[in-house]
Amino acid sequence: MPNTRQVVTRIAPSPTGFMHIGTARTALFNWLYARGRGGKFLLRIEDTDRERSTPQATEAILRGMRWLGLDWDGDAVSQFERAGRHAEVAQALLERGAAYKCFATQDEIAAFREAARAEGRSTNFRSPWRDADPASHPDAPHVVRIKAPRDGETVIEDAVQGTVRWKNADLDDMILLRSDGTPTYMLAVVVDDVDMGVTHVIRGDDHLANAARQSLIYAGMGWELPVYAHIPLILGPDGKKLSKRHGATGVEEYQKMGYPAAGMRNYLARLGWSHGDDEFFTDAQAREWFDLDGINKAAARFDFKKLENLCGQHIAAAEDAALLTELEAFLDATGALPLTESQRDGMARGMYCLKERAKTFGELLDKAHFILASRPIEPEPKAAKALDLVSRGILSELTPHLQNASWSRDGLEQAVNEFAESKELKLGKIAQPLRAALAGRTATPSVFDMMLVIGREETLRRIEDAAGQTGE
Repeated sequence: MPNTRQVVTRIAPSPTGFMHIGTARTALFNWLYARGRGGKFLLRIEDTDRERSTPQATEAILRGMRWLGLDWDGDAVSQFERAGRHAEVAQALLERGAAYKCFATQDEIAAFREAARAEGRSTNFRSPWRDADPASHPDAPHVVRIKAPRDGETVIEDAVQGTVRWKNADLDDMILLRSDGTPTYMLAVVVDDVDMGVTHVIRGDDHLANAARQSLIYAGMGWELPVYAHIPLILGPDGKKLSKRHGATGVEEYQKMGYPAAGMRNYLARLGWSHGDDEFFTDAQAREWFDLDGINKAAARFDFKKLENLCGQHIAAAEDAALLTELEAFLDATGALPLTESQRDGMARGMYCLKERAKTFGELLDKAHFILASRPIEPEPKAAKALDLVSRGILSELTPHLQNASWSRDGLEQAVNEFAESKELKLGKIAQPLRAALAGRTATPSVFDMMLVIGREETLRRIEDAAGQTGE
């Protein structure tokens, strides 16, 4: 019979620092897979490392998830708070004979491994307590170990990597409970996944070997294995593991660099997964198309140019109101001053002419300088050269034509073109001093767009200011 279980995926980051871009990509894959199938996407904070786990790091993970738009179902689960449940399962494994108490000391383990190295044997510890009669157990500190099979193979059918085999002779009797009674990561992960109903474990292929070891716990408890999908890691452009030397590695850094979340989702989805030749796609398309068989086995290389290109397309395609909201979140994240009410109104009016060819919010804000600046507009040196005596005279003569113009795109173009023809001037001879007057720059949106956005009164005042400036 076909499996009709509801799909449940999860992301389980450790709160020991910022949220890595690789973790974000893994979260996205899990989110897409669940959301595209009407399933659940869960968040678990693996905070068992009490020395390194911090509330600040947990909050950074939550912020990163929210910025990326990866909503999760229910409350985030704390792994540390479930330690009692993990210990219960360890006890159940003992009762089933799938685990045992090991009283070996650290010195005894070290001596075993030293002898094994000297003899060229495996250094996997072979505990003398594995088959000991419980009646012979001393009243002493001990750990609980899984009873790994010694013969044959452990086989994992992985949705990305295919059939993966390990010789059981190479598997160790891993520790489930430490001598202080605290659970290990390997035990906690399995118990949490089972209790949370996780059907698909989609994670980095650096965890592939863990699947073999963790499968022993599933077998010992008689639990059904999840579908495993171990995805390749993200490399830098040079083919080496992505690190600080390649640029930003934390999710929040990308928000502060001005990349829109939609563009980031699109790029991360394409980083190791493909749907034909499609590069640019919406969230809805990604949810519909994403499947495990589209994930590549080979590691993906991070390419900032591709990221910027996709982000530019998403900025251009975004609804103006949504873009303005995300722009304000970008300003907040970077600690910049918030927009004033008048600046926000101007940005809302001008977004249509700002978002084309802007790859980041920083570039968009740069194009919006004519909106954000206030009179008197201080021209940059290059723009100031366009405001020589002749050009200022042209602006003075143009002013009455603009005063009487219909304040629409067609009306403004008609007024400026008729004035240019009457003076036998090319449009560029008028446009350049206009740019300098309206924005104080030489590279701006169309002068007609700028006039429409800032309005008749502000346009005329800026032109009047520029026309009255003292030339060199």
